[in-house]
Amino acid sequence: ESKDNVVIMSHKIPDPYAIGAAVGLYRLGLSLGRKAHIVMNEATISVRPIVEELLACEEYDEDMFITRDTAKEITDDTLLIVVDVNHASYTECEELLDQTNTIVILDHHRKGKETIKYPVLSYIEPYASSTCELVAEVLQYIATKPKLLPVEANAMYFGMLIDTDNFVNKTGVRTFEAAAFLKRSGADLNKVRKMSRTSLDTYKIRAKAVSDAEIMYGSFAIATLVGIGIDSPTVVGAQVANELLDIDGIKASFVLTGVEERVYVSARSIDEVNIQNIIQLLVSGG
Repeated sequence: ESKDNVVIMSHKIPDPYAIGAAVGLYRLGLSLGRKAHIVMNEATISVRPIVEELLACEEYDEDMFITRDTAKEITDDTLLIVVDVNHASYTECEELLDQTNTIVILDHHRKGKETIKYPVLSYIEPYASSTCELVAEVLQYIATKPKLLPVEANAMYFGMLIDTDNFVNKTGVRTFEAAAFLKRSGADLNKVRKMSRTSLDTYKIRAKAVSDAEIMYGSFAIATLVGIGIDSPTVVGAQVANELLDIDGIKASFVLTGVEERVYVSARSIDEVNIQNIIQLLVSGG
């Protein structure tokens, strides 16, 4: 309420759970009469169904989504909300963190060495299933009771569905309460399911990566995914990592995805292995 503008930013290569949380906060900004923007430099294949549905809605301004270059034009009188990430170098536009003194963080990942410094509010809850869950809770506590549009409820529900692997991973009572709130807000489960479908070519690439995976020490699945010619290869790599956990006896999965001159690692576990500790040793990530 004390700022004229609200800019919402997630991590690089945004995914459905990051965009879903951003959309919920975008609605909060609009409900308080503020100009709001979501920073997204590129719509990956996983978020494209959400973005296309939002942009087709006449409710929103054309600048609902802005690039990082446009976002750099923000002034000091702007609230910057960072969602689904708390590492400064992982954000969509790290320069924005130095351009405003009012930063809010909402995330469900554990803090690391590169945690964003000096936020006015840091709501980091590692026990939450997703940032969409946190945002759904926040919206219910706002005095003005912002009303989500069905398309926004769909985006948040989709993000929660993907981040929990269909309500299997890290779900608790609060997760289902948040899901119930989104359903009451108009989330259409059939539309959400259609959002999660993929092309046959991508499905075949995922299946090949799973079939070629190697099992080490009887407990760790390691697979590789070549990013050449694949739309949003890191997203596909994350999907493969999730699927590998469905193999009996697997405690953790690692998928290495080559994109240009970089190798991205998607790591997943259920409960027996702390993946973040391993990844932090490798790439200072999480």
